[in-house]
Amino acid sequence: MWGKRIRAWFAAVSAALLLALPALAYDGPVEKKTFALPFYTTVGGKTIKDVKVGWEAYGKLNEAKSNVVLIPHFFSGNSHAAGKYKPEDAAPGYWDSIIGAGKPIDTDRFYVVSVDSLANLNAKSPTTVTTGPASINPDTGKPYGMSFPVVAIRDFVNVQKALMDSLGVRKLYAVIGASMGALQALEWAAGYPEMVERVVPVIGAGEASASLIGWLNVWAAPIRLDPNWNGGDYYGKAEPVKGLAESLKIVTLHAQGVEWAANGFGRKWAVSDKNPLASFDNKFAIEDTLDKSSAARAAASDANSFLYLVKANQLYFHDNPDGLEAVAKKIGARMLLLPAKGDLIFPVEDSRKLQAATRTTGWQAELAEIDGPNGHLNGVIHIAKQGEALKAFLAK
Repeated sequence: MWGKRIRAWFAAVSAALLLALPALAYDGPVEKKTFALPFYTTVGGKTIKDVKVGWEAYGKLNEAKSNVVLIPHFFSGNSHAAGKYKPEDAAPGYWDSIIGAGKPIDTDRFYVVSVDSLANLNAKSPTTVTTGPASINPDTGKPYGMSFPVVAIRDFVNVQKALMDSLGVRKLYAVIGASMGALQALEWAAGYPEMVERVVPVIGAGEASASLIGWLNVWAAPIRLDPNWNGGDYYGKAEPVKGLAESLKIVTLHAQGVEWAANGFGRKWAVSDKNPLASFDNKFAIEDTLDKSSAARAAASDANSFLYLVKANQLYFHDNPDGLEAVAKKIGARMLLLPAKGDLIFPVEDSRKLQAATRTTGWQAELAEIDGPNGHLNGVIHIAKQGEALKAFLAK
């Protein structure tokens, strides 16, 4: 019984954390494209040569180039936000439930663009194009490893801005992103206020709190403790998959939250006749499921890229020591905040604080809470529950 349940759960969680769920696919097929820059200078002043990131688009760019909706992605995702590359693909992009013809982000009206981040966790995937620590340094002919420059959320945004410039896009109708994508959306609105007309941060916040910075450190710790990490020099050798698996286990539990754990597992044993009291080898169901799902995910991910994404999230609005009010004052875009019930990573209160900060500028962001049993991941899995609120906001 538990074998079937674990397989079903693993399929669902892998979809949510990687490229996620639902039913009807965007009317594709979707084409993965590559955007290249000969060099890029980070906000930290370091130069990266031969930068490449993947991107995909849904819908049609209008003649005025005024109908672009940009979708930055979450920590463990990539640019595959909707549709399928091939009809036989197991699942469509993670927000397929809200992107497509007649859906809240209507591709009959909007040209929807999504871009792979620098240092993308899925560097091994053939459907991810990214420049990061796993990439070859053109100066040495070897993978960068930890010599790759530190990148911040603003760097992800700046590379996206270069892509928009190459397309001749001078205005963004909206920037909408979940989690790390929400941070990018707010960086867009604050960094390029003249370009962004609307911003929708989903399961995000206006700053990286001390608690979040600490939690991100906890996420990363197992990788650094794995002997195979070797200071980041593991390419072509045994990789730190055990440490990465433990990191991904922490992320999964943190992202899914309390209700998911209680309702999905309770205190059930992994194997009905193997009592955890009898041996350390006998596990509770939630332990066994987390172990198996994180091990599978680790084999397909890059450990150094995980560390770079952790650092980027910790550095979020690193150049703003004056608090949320200062962030709000930089933003001229209309805003809809979509926090999620039970979110342990970006609690609903974080969005309410940002909403309150917008009042100090003479306007107020709208806010609607996403319900569901999956904590932080409600913003990926159950985003359609606030589809009407999103549709109404984009219609204004």
